[in-house]
Amino acid sequence: MHIQTETPRQSDVIAMLERLDAYFAALYPPESNHLMDVDSLCQNGVVFLVARDEEGRALGCGAYVDRGGYGEVKRMYVEPANRGQGVGGKLLGEIARRAAAAGLPALMLEAGISQPEAIGLYERDGFIRCAPFGDYQPDPLSLFMVKRL
Repeated sequence: MHIQTETPRQSDVIAMLERLDAYFAALYPPESNHLMDVDSLCQNGVVFLVARDEEGRALGCGAYVDRGGYGEVKRMYVEPANRGQGVGGKLLGEIARRAAAAGLPALMLEAGISQPEAIGLYERDGFIRCAPFGDYQPDPLSLFMVKRL
């Protein structure tokens, strides 16, 4: 597996993001979904990563947005067939490595409460729960996490 910066404007990546959007839509009402669309993922200050296998198949993706004083983790997704194989952890590790290299002191994220596997991944990676940050408001369906780099 290799992880590299790629554009999200690729058919296989767009398909992954659409599956992620459908998953979130089934779990949460629209006001509790804080998704970035493809155009937003292509803006300055966003580092979008794709994990691929040796044959070039997309296994998962993730991004961080440079918010000035911290990086915000966005669009973490691993294809269901590839879960439990360390893809998510490796994506998070690469996000952290790149954010630290960019001089950011911390990563922050918002996650839905109905995603225990994702929450477990973040906690294993060293994220701890915190108060809402940035423009987020308290939401009973969201939790907020931070990891110092």
